[in-house]
Amino acid sequence: MTSTDYSPGETTAALLERRFLEPELETASRAELEALQEARILELVPYAWENSAFYRELWSNAGVRPSDIRSLHDFTTRIPTFEKADTQAFRDRTGDPFGGLLCMRLAELSSCTATSGTTGDPELIAESWDVAPPLPMVTARDLWELGLRPGDRVMMSAGSFRNFWDEYFSLMGLVPIFVDSWIGQGATVLRAIEKYRPVYMQLHLQAILEFERLEADHDLRSIFASMKGVAFAGQPMGQVLARKVREEWGLEVFKYTSAGDTGTAWEHREHDGYTLWEDTVFPECLEPGSTTPVRDGDVGELVATDLDNLAGPLIRYRSGDLVRLTREPAPSGRSHARMWVVGRKGEETLVTGRAIVVSEVWTAIEELPELSDGMFQIIRHSPKMDRLRLRVGYAPERTSDLAALEGRLRVHLEDRLQVPCDPELVTVDDLLTRTSSVAKFPRVVKA
Repeated sequence: MTSTDYSPGETTAALLERRFLEPELETASRAELEALQEARILELVPYAWENSAFYRELWSNAGVRPSDIRSLHDFTTRIPTFEKADTQAFRDRTGDPFGGLLCMRLAELSSCTATSGTTGDPELIAESWDVAPPLPMVTARDLWELGLRPGDRVMMSAGSFRNFWDEYFSLMGLVPIFVDSWIGQGATVLRAIEKYRPVYMQLHLQAILEFERLEADHDLRSIFASMKGVAFAGQPMGQVLARKVREEWGLEVFKYTSAGDTGTAWEHREHDGYTLWEDTVFPECLEPGSTTPVRDGDVGELVATDLDNLAGPLIRYRSGDLVRLTREPAPSGRSHARMWVVGRKGEETLVTGRAIVVSEVWTAIEELPELSDGMFQIIRHSPKMDRLRLRVGYAPERTSDLAALEGRLRVHLEDRLQVPCDPELVTVDDLLTRTSSVAKFPRVVKA
């Protein structure tokens, strides 16, 4: 089924009013989804063996051949998992820029993009397609759920993220409005929204912080009144800032995150987890460092298999993302798995014998009004430390006495976390310049 399918006799008005873009697929039964996944995986395994040097080596070393895989159970119990370090080691050893994952000749590729590089060197993403790239194609379901319909104007930046979106927006009947919305262009973006009245845009944290500085001179709720919703991903937004965006500015924020580097997973109207489209990815939730599945709803590591990318598929890829995953149908009726992101594997910091996690530091910091943007980095110079070192971003317009704030912050953190703390205050703008990625903000750094 494609995004243009409709039921026989369905009027255009009924099509535009219905909630699901592809209702039969979005509400498919668990048995139907698993049958689809098994069929695709049984084709994928021999294909990858034949065409990928990395998988042929990895599976041979594990004593597995394609003929051994005859079911989903065989796949999840016999095919070994791998992580980014494994393909990086293959790349360093062989000089293959694709880490041995490429299954096609370069001439057969439609595009080659890259990951953001937040947790290391950017990784190449090879894709082959005819009408539109896989990621925009499946994201049409999420944008439809957000409320976008043919004729709507959408604001977007020139450029690409996991491929070009402007042509696909046009295929959906949307009208792209191109605006430079990157750092320092907050006032320009607000003027463009007032003039063109788009119903959707992609937000990033820097833009939100700029809007916050401009809100004294602009009626943001009025300016944003045309918006059906905005997308947000990458650099995280704290609870205090999220409440301002939602309640004071009137923006409904639809967050999305990585589906184990196979694509993206979006929130929907109920904001009850990120939906993993299981006709494009086969998700597993395993104990970190093990191949044992965790129970539905328990925290485990997301392991993902590409079902819609034959150019360079990830097969049982350990993402490093700690998630809670459920296959229970959502209240909306969607049947695909949903997940809630808990953090990244290995982000715990051991201080005086106590494991400190990012979420508890975040909660403590944004309790202080001057620091309510929730911008900070844990400086972890060794696996075990005697004091928790932090770099914390403050808002100058809300800070009158920097020394007093630093003193209050130290006492507050030590009271909440029960470990010695050494916070260093820097402006939010200064803190944002310390990340090497344009898409994400690392919470744990070495220096």
